[in-house]
Amino acid sequence: MTNTNTSTAAKQKILIVEDEGEMCLLINLLLDGKEMEVEHVQSLSEAVEYFQQQPPAIVLLDNRLPDGYGLDFISYIKEKYPATKIIMISGMDAAAKDVAIENGADTFLEKPFNKTTLYSAIEPLLN
Repeated sequence: MTNTNTSTAAKQKILIVEDEGEMCLLINLLLDGKEMEVEHVQSLSEAVEYFQQQPPAIVLLDNRLPDGYGLDFISYIKEKYPATKIIMISGMDAAAKDVAIENGADTFLEKPFNKTTLYSAIEPLLN
């Protein structure tokens, strides 16, 4: 596929690791129109495969996933892909915020969040 739009080549890759389809759709809609290429996977094992192909600039990482906890995955990302920024997202685990930051997450978003909150978490990490 040939791409003649030069601004598309500069798009930052964002990976959503989230098993709830509605949440993935919502995040995609919120980020639509931004200079970002958004993709998503629904498990940690799919995330590992994705990272091996092309590590994203930013990962939006849910905590409770079918095959494990996002909190435990933070150290894997930081060890193997230190340039990738991590935004931990969680709804029921407000106490997970401190652990996520201690483990190396760049920021934490508590569900539910809005467009402004999402942008304010992502924007500083893109620069």
